[in-house]
Amino acid sequence: NRYGRTPEAKRRYGYQWRQIRAMFLTANPLCEMCRREGRYTTATEVHHVKPLADGGTNDFDNLMALCKPCHSRITAATVNQQG
Repeated sequence: NRYGRTPEAKRRYGYQWRQIRAMFLTANPLCEMCRREGRYTTATEVHHVKPLADGGTNDFDNLMALCKPCHSRITAATVNQQG
């Protein structure tokens, strides 16, 4: 289990999520945070603005296209706020 996800969480990230993720990255190929700072970086990850565990959805308006470093920063900040 590469991400330390529970069995319930793993079900949320199955085939359907991979399809949504691929469509979202095709439609949004650049990292949103980098673009705000004037940089053009390829997005490789999709972030849920409101996490699925907190009632978020896979709707495009709840997703952000990010590069790995930006996604790691957001995840670390979120974990620090919760803990």
